Amino acid sequence: MLSYPLRLYRGDSYRWRFVLWADPDRTVPIDLAGVVVGAEIRVTTGATPITPLGVVVTAPNIIDLSLSAAASVQVPAPAIWDLQLTYPSGDVQTIVSGPVSVRGDVTNSTTYAGAMRA
Repeated sequence: MLSYPLRLYRGDSYRWRFVLWADPDRTVPIDLAGVVVGAEIRVTTGATPITPLGVVVTAPNIIDLSLSAAASVQVPAPAIWDLQLTYPSGDVQTIVSGPVSVRGDVTNSTTYAGAMRA
């Protein structure tokens, strides 16, 4: 599993792309057909989800994640996240996870004052 920290700036929008390969030379794409892809940010394991990340899968092996500006306002620090694949067979694989840190916004800090928790 890959460790990938998310370093957020409260109130900003984010996009991440993960391209999955079956071999070290990156010549054989992992086929994501029929795979359910999910990603969430939580305060701790088992806690109520803070927010799901937007997920778009592009065949055969690209996963794009997104976090809107409005959703990033709701993320307290510290938090954790992961990206999980559920295959048609029922097998589950977490491929990426990591800590989430959040810095407070300066320019629109009064706009987000009610939502700030960190």
